[in-house]
Amino acid sequence: MRENEILEREQLNDVVVKFVLYKPQVAASARAGQFVILRGNESGERIPVTLVDWDAHKGTITVIIQSIGKSTFMFNSFKKGDEFLNVLGPLGTPIDVQNYGTVAVVGGGVGIAEVYPIAKALKHAGNKVISILGARTKDLVILEEEMKGVSDITLPCTDDGSYGQKGMVTDVLKGIVQAGEKINAGFVIGPIPMMKFTSKLMVELGIAPYASLNPIMLDGTGMCGCCRVTVDGKVRFACVDGPMFPAHAIDFDELIRRTGEYKGEEKTAVAEYEKDHQCKIGLH
Repeated sequence: MRENEILEREQLNDVVVKFVLYKPQVAASARAGQFVILRGNESGERIPVTLVDWDAHKGTITVIIQSIGKSTFMFNSFKKGDEFLNVLGPLGTPIDVQNYGTVAVVGGGVGIAEVYPIAKALKHAGNKVISILGARTKDLVILEEEMKGVSDITLPCTDDGSYGQKGMVTDVLKGIVQAGEKINAGFVIGPIPMMKFTSKLMVELGIAPYASLNPIMLDGTGMCGCCRVTVDGKVRFACVDGPMFPAHAIDFDELIRRTGEYKGEEKTAVAEYEKDHQCKIGLH
């Protein structure tokens, strides 16, 4: 096996792919809440991706990637046996794993993959874990069986009602509490608006909320400052101070503005990549 080699590749749905990579050094020290930065080739950009799972004995790490921008489209075109040029990590501060009592773990879309190691660690620490898995449609609900394996209760929901409860993750969370469940802490990962409103609801319900942030990131070591976020009125760097923060103190509106700064350029890059990719296919 070669360093950074793709040992397994699984297409979870039209836009999400699971990779198992050979990376012994990362696998040996990874902890829940951390991430790696991937680069596909010499001209490629550096993309932060959450560590979904790892096996120190086998020397493997698992990442799940959603095709959103040019680089993630390229990553998801890789096949078993291919290699990433760089896999840097583990980066970020691990979550504070303790016995909170009962915890809600909330994942939206590909965020389900990112809350999986957190749910696993919290379950191992003795917590009662309630997992809420939200997606737009049934096809976008991922890792349900894996989440069931590390949760006491697993509740899927979809915006269109095609699977599980119809509605948002906030509807499910509110229903759990109204039914009498006492939840002490909540961990949420997903689209920024979803994290914002879920965290707000958690505060209203008396749940200590934590959210993992996904700002623009470059070096992943706190040097460039691209990933700065405001938490409790102070500047923090998601790559070294996070990515998990107490959600009640996060300035989500600033985060939304900053992550949207390059939407136009991202759209253009994807269009150019797809055009180039289609042209090459047509030549064979």
